[in-house]
Amino acid sequence: MNIHKTAIIENGANLGENVTVEAYAFISKDSKIGKNSIIKQGARIIGDTTIGDNSKIFSYAILGEIPQDMSFKDGEKTGLIIGENATIHEFCTINSGSHKGDGFTRIGSNAFIMAYSHIAHDCILGNNIIMANNATLAGHVEIGDYAVIGGLTPVHQFVKIGESCMIAGASALSQDIPPFCLAEGNRAYVRGLNLVGLRRRFDKDEVEIINKAYKFIFNQGVSIKEQAQILLDQTSNLNVKKMCKFIINTKRGIPLSKGKI
Repeated sequence: MNIHKTAIIENGANLGENVTVEAYAFISKDSKIGKNSIIKQGARIIGDTTIGDNSKIFSYAILGEIPQDMSFKDGEKTGLIIGENATIHEFCTINSGSHKGDGFTRIGSNAFIMAYSHIAHDCILGNNIIMANNATLAGHVEIGDYAVIGGLTPVHQFVKIGESCMIAGASALSQDIPPFCLAEGNRAYVRGLNLVGLRRRFDKDEVEIINKAYKFIFNQGVSIKEQAQILLDQTSNLNVKKMCKFIINTKRGIPLSKGKI
């Protein structure tokens, strides 16, 4: 391990092999840092925070601080779990969970979180998430694998964003976005499929299947929940099923350009 003499590491902190902790960083006694990780100058790892192997936490990021929730009481057992290969850039803030969830904020592997972003209490993020600069998530937001949140975009509490979604920069999102979709605007609404993201993940035939499903659900001029149920009963494709089930189960609604269904 390479620990700078000015770093503060409380007794009890669990640091894996080959961890680097730079000057003036702070790591609390209940934290666990995976092997080959780098905690850069001035970063703060607080409370019951677990960071997976091969992660890099940049200067002045604050991970695991208590929720910005007025009902939070000192002494509640809460924490933060971040998977492997995370990149958390400068001045990001990621809060611990709360009693309103299971106590933990959870982020999957390969997260790429750019500077000044905020992830609030009880958020659940999948794998391969990208958040551009100043993207902000309120409490209890859920985001599926491979989703991208554009810069300067706030996401309302309890919103769900499906896998492989793209939320454009400078949007403001207050309702759920189904898997594989592109949303944009203030307030953001579904504009189409995230075809760039889909083509990075799937072959041409699978993209075409998802595209046909999207057109069936969204371009009929009728209830998208009804269309999703019809398609769900007919399809055997797993990705189409994901889209249909998401739409059927939404609680905040899906934002559309012509009203909200």
